[in-house]
Amino acid sequence: MSTDPFSPAERIRAAKNIRFYLTTPQPCPYLPGRRERKVFAALDGADAVELNDSLTHAGFRRSQNIAYRPACDMCASCVSVRIPVARFEAGRRWRRVLRRNADVVPVIKDAHATYEQFDLLKRYLGDRHLGAGMSGMGPYDYAAMVEESAVRTHICEFRLGGPRGQLVACALVDVLADGLSLIYSYFDPEFAEDSLGSYVILSHVEQARQAGFAHVYLGYWIKGARKMAYKTQFQPLEILGPEGWQPFEALA
Repeated sequence: MSTDPFSPAERIRAAKNIRFYLTTPQPCPYLPGRRERKVFAALDGADAVELNDSLTHAGFRRSQNIAYRPACDMCASCVSVRIPVARFEAGRRWRRVLRRNADVVPVIKDAHATYEQFDLLKRYLGDRHLGAGMSGMGPYDYAAMVEESAVRTHICEFRLGGPRGQLVACALVDVLADGLSLIYSYFDPEFAEDSLGSYVILSHVEQARQAGFAHVYLGYWIKGARKMAYKTQFQPLEILGPEGWQPFEALA
């Protein structure tokens, strides 16, 4: 796979005259001993929605009002993956997850941060990502993550028993022309044995299916990074390679 940071977006840049920027190298949070670098562009103006669609399709991810993509020297381990909704079928394992979470109700809301969501996030980070970069996030940082968006974004709350029940999971989601992009999700660690994280993804596959969307974008899969391995369990999966989106097994 090419390590040219601009190759996936060359057509977009030519059409839109977008300015891309490169970050300085930093320690990689996923692969020890490696350094990461990102290419990014601003998402603002009247064409922000269209630009976010195009850049996501080209392997970028959104964070607030920027779109970024890894552009690391001598490393191309981070690759974009997505679920093709029409071909996805819930096998026995996923049917068990759906049954265990049958009383968890997804509630779609405007991208507005609440203290209830933030409290849940802090419990999740303390259990799953203690000491990581996001673990020092305060309520205003969380509000910025959720609310600073120039594109079509909502937050999906997952509540036990109904729309007013206990909040057990959240997903920040971008609505694209061809699918749903899961920007960030988190859940109550006390419900980990119920595979709530997997249920959030399964729920969005069904939401995309009902809305007539073709894909659910899961962000980056990183070969050799244990925390990213769960994404490969949602087969069939598509992966972005030099020739575009292809079946996961063809490139992994």
